[in-house]
Amino acid sequence: MLYYLILAFQAYCIYHLFKNGNAYYWVFVILFLPVLGSVIYLLTQVYNKRDAEKIQNGIVSIINPTKKIKDLEQRLRFSETYQNRVNLADAYLENKDFQSAITQYQEAIKDQSQNHFYIITKLIEAFYNIEEYKNVIAYAEMIKDKHEFDKSRAQFIFGLAQDKLGDFEAAEVNLKQIDIRYSFYNERLQLAKLLIERQKSDEAKEILEDIVNESQNMTTPNRRIYRNTVQEANKVLSEIEV
Repeated sequence: MLYYLILAFQAYCIYHLFKNGNAYYWVFVILFLPVLGSVIYLLTQVYNKRDAEKIQNGIVSIINPTKKIKDLEQRLRFSETYQNRVNLADAYLENKDFQSAITQYQEAIKDQSQNHFYIITKLIEAFYNIEEYKNVIAYAEMIKDKHEFDKSRAQFIFGLAQDKLGDFEAAEVNLKQIDIRYSFYNERLQLAKLLIERQKSDEAKEILEDIVNESQNMTTPNRRIYRNTVQEANKVLSEIEV
């Protein structure tokens, strides 16, 4: 049992390393100093008091990836509350089981006593991931007049779905709402690529330059999180300028 716990410990550290773009030499430290190396990595690269529970949950998820879902399924069977159903749907979505997530969100939305804005944004995301773009449009239409919808990821996905259905003019209006300084880096990179496809390289170049310039002022955690995004923005920018 101890052997498998050590493996799980190492696996979590390596997963965190690649997810956050930390230096590759840590792989050798973690692998060749199994316990000590992992502890050093956690103390220097990950750990603080607020992260303790996340680390524990991450290790449990590696040992048994479906445990969280099974626990939530059991909780819902025991008590069919609105929140229990939404929690299960969120877990399905996180696990990329989009169809199961959709089923639970649609069941939850039947509760007329609740504000369904959050659920609808998740349905928009889930339907987009299974390429049911007409359903994305339908659900986005339900909330597009809400102030929370403006400049949100849901609005961006709405625009992506419009683009997939051939209405780029309408899509561009929604997609450009997320072009906000110091935020939505991944979405803005995606927008820039779409603009290049539409022969709007000048607009794309401006977005890419903003991303690269803003990266100089990122906090250390954000620099790790968005390292690949910034690198890709630099790459695409260099290709435009050739």
